[in-house]
Parts: sequence; C-alpha cells; structure tokens
Amino acid sequence: MAGSERGPRERMVFSAAQLIRREGVGATGMREVAAHAGAPRGSLQHYFPDGKEQLVNEAVAWAGNYAAKRVARFLAALPDPTPGGLFAAMVGQWTDEYAADGFDAGCPVAAASVDCARTTESTRKATAAAFAAWTAPVAAALTGMGVPEDRSVPLATLMISTLEGAILIARAERDVRALTTAARELGPLLDAARA
Repeated sequence: MAGSERGPRERMVFSAAQLIRREGVGATGMREVAAHAGAPRGSLQHYFPDGKEQLVNEAVAWAGNYAAKRVARFLAALPDPTPGGLFAAMVGQWTDEYAADGFDAGCPVAAASVDCARTTESTRKATAAAFAAWTAPVAAALTGMGVPEDRSVPLATLMISTLEGAILIARAERDVRALTTAARELGPLLDAARA
C-alpha cells in the first residue's frame, strides 16, 4: 500500500497512519515514518514543516477519509443493503483483518484520540473531523435505506462508536468475539429503525 504509485508525501502520510494504528502516536517517530515510507529523512521537514503534529493530523485525516470511502464500497458489495448489513460489513473488515494479520493494529483515529485529545488541540480537532467525515456517509447510507433523517446521524454515531469499542476489546482479548457480538446484537436494532 505504501507503494511507488504514491509520491513521497502521500507515502509518509499513509505510513504514519499505519504506524499510529499499531504503535500509537507517542511511539511513532518521524524516522520510523520515513523508513516505512521509503522516503529520505530530509523530506519530512520539506513536506511537514510543522513537524510531527502536522504529519499526525494529516494521517488522521487520511484515515477518516479512507473509512468514509469504504462505506460506498460496503454498500456496493451488499446485494440488498440494510442498516444491519452495512454494520456487519464494517465489522467484517476488522474480523477479516484480524484473522489474516493478528490483533496488532487498531484504528489510527482512535489511537490519536487516546494519545493526543487532551494535550494537542489541533490533533483533537483532526480526530473529531475524521470521525465526522466517517459519520456523514454512514448517516447518508442509513437515510438511503429508509432510516428517518433525524435518526440517521445518531445511529451512524452509535455504529461507529460501537465498532471502535469492539475493536479495542478484540485487541485486548485477542479474539473477534466483541466484534461479532456487536454485529449480531446491533444489526436488528438498526434494521428496525427503517421507516
């Protein structure tokens, strides 16, 4: 994914997101990002003159946009889209990843929120914006599936917050139980919200 089809700047943003989701913000150094991206260390200052904070904020924004774009892909893959089916697809991305790669990685937006929300205002704002960028297409999808508009954003927030909590539990337990439970239990509630 950090392949040569991306320029060095894009590779560094992507690499930062990947390292943050595995190590957290504090343990993700600029040298590690440059090495992961296959970019010269000197290019960090060129592309990110405001340093690590700028890079972290851009990695968080990238992650929010990635999650937002996944919503359309999930919907396109569902033969008969339902709110519960969309949530199951969102969960499935994580259960598939954990089955293939283990439980070492989580959501970079959540990691940045945990590490920086109290100490770095720009990163707190970046994480809030990333969650908003992800919530919007989920809410629009729910509305498109017949959920009343006044319930779409609250239910999208519920879906994302449930998913994020289940990811944390899955990583702690080294088991997808929390994820599959969330999909099974929340799916009927989401489907019942359709008008």
